[in-house]
Amino acid sequence: MEKVGFIGLGIMGKPMALNLLKAGYPVSVLSKSSAATELTEAGATAFLTSKELAQHSDIIITMLPDSPEVEQVVSGADGVLEGIQAGALFIDMSTIAPATAMNIYHLMQAKGVEALDAPVSGGQVGAVGATLSIMVGGSANAFERALPLFQAMGKNIVHMGEPGAGQTTKACNQMIVGMTIQAVAEAFALAQKAGVDLEKMREVLLGGFAQSRILDLHGKRMIDRNFNPGFKIKLHKKDMGIALQTGQEFSVPLKGTALVAAQMEAAVAQGNGELDHSSLLLLLEK
Repeated sequence: MEKVGFIGLGIMGKPMALNLLKAGYPVSVLSKSSAATELTEAGATAFLTSKELAQHSDIIITMLPDSPEVEQVVSGADGVLEGIQAGALFIDMSTIAPATAMNIYHLMQAKGVEALDAPVSGGQVGAVGATLSIMVGGSANAFERALPLFQAMGKNIVHMGEPGAGQTTKACNQMIVGMTIQAVAEAFALAQKAGVDLEKMREVLLGGFAQSRILDLHGKRMIDRNFNPGFKIKLHKKDMGIALQTGQEFSVPLKGTALVAAQMEAAVAQGNGELDHSSLLLLLEK
């Protein structure tokens, strides 16, 4: 099996890397990561720098918070580009700007390396359960090579098209999720103010046309006041910014996205950036 280097062991990345280990892949991680001990105890090898990790890997996966972190890991001192070998495959599974994904694709092509942008949806639950939706941009050959790894981490895996298509799809996903959370939060805030039982309302709405995964999972979070992060609101705010930037590039007005992005900005300013994105309810309650 191909040797996999995995960079980014956060809420999402750690369980994804663990699932690759469970599937039998030799996995390498960075020793400076706070989760490195758990991974090495599960069988991973640790390297000090991204350059060293890339030198010893056939496939390198990154799962990082934002475009600057991915660019630093790829192009910075002792970065992936300094160590990656021709014929390797680079897969970024972070959520970053499509323009950044395209830039990384061209940098990798110059090194004789195929690159895929493969952001995911499904949150921490999907990462742990290996049920993530994975939307992939890049060549068909690179997608086929990566498919067994994707199948170890997710269930709904779709090759979206050319480089950058995966990140554009993820931006659209985050728009829909963000605006749906806003809709559920507004409905719950109104119902609560009017004295309607939220648990009963959620139950009846789940049986009708308003049914959604957001209403199911995040509606339950709102009722239980469980805002421990499955996906931090500050990261979703970043994603909405990516969507707005992409909308500007293609001259598409995204007014609903802009409204929810402003709500998320206000929630972060309120000090709730580390909470789950379902905590938009708290802003409405104030």
